[in-house]
Amino acid sequence: MSEWKITYRGIVYPWHCDHMGHMNVMWYSGKFDEACWQLLATLGLHPARFAQDGTGMAAVEQHIQYKRELKAGDAVTIQSALLDVKDKSIHMLHKMVQDATGEVAATTVVVGVHIDATIRKAIRLPDDVRQKAIHMKEREMTALQEVCE
Repeated sequence: MSEWKITYRGIVYPWHCDHMGHMNVMWYSGKFDEACWQLLATLGLHPARFAQDGTGMAAVEQHIQYKRELKAGDAVTIQSALLDVKDKSIHMLHKMVQDATGEVAATTVVVGVHIDATIRKAIRLPDDVRQKAIHMKEREMTALQEVCE
């Protein structure tokens, strides 16, 4: 889908697999985390911005649904979209696709909160980031409805 942003591409390595021979849950979380940072960077939330503003992002909630097994050697792509943009938080949706089959292996919803890095408290998202995120979300509404069905 053109509305989704590709935020991760990689391979399942043998050391990602557990005793059952499929990718262990810790690696799903890690790959989804990398996708989050890519998506946030497209909105203008990147390390240089955080250093300049004295801010950061913190994941406060994550829900993963495992749909199919991934095994060593599988190539995967994560596509990401925005579910909601609030005053201090961004709700992200990611789907991990097994490239050879096109099947969705897992999905996750992550809530990230914008924080003041010094006092570690939630603060309002910068206006330019909020506007870019709202615009992105509006463009993605059709794609999100398809995933949720």
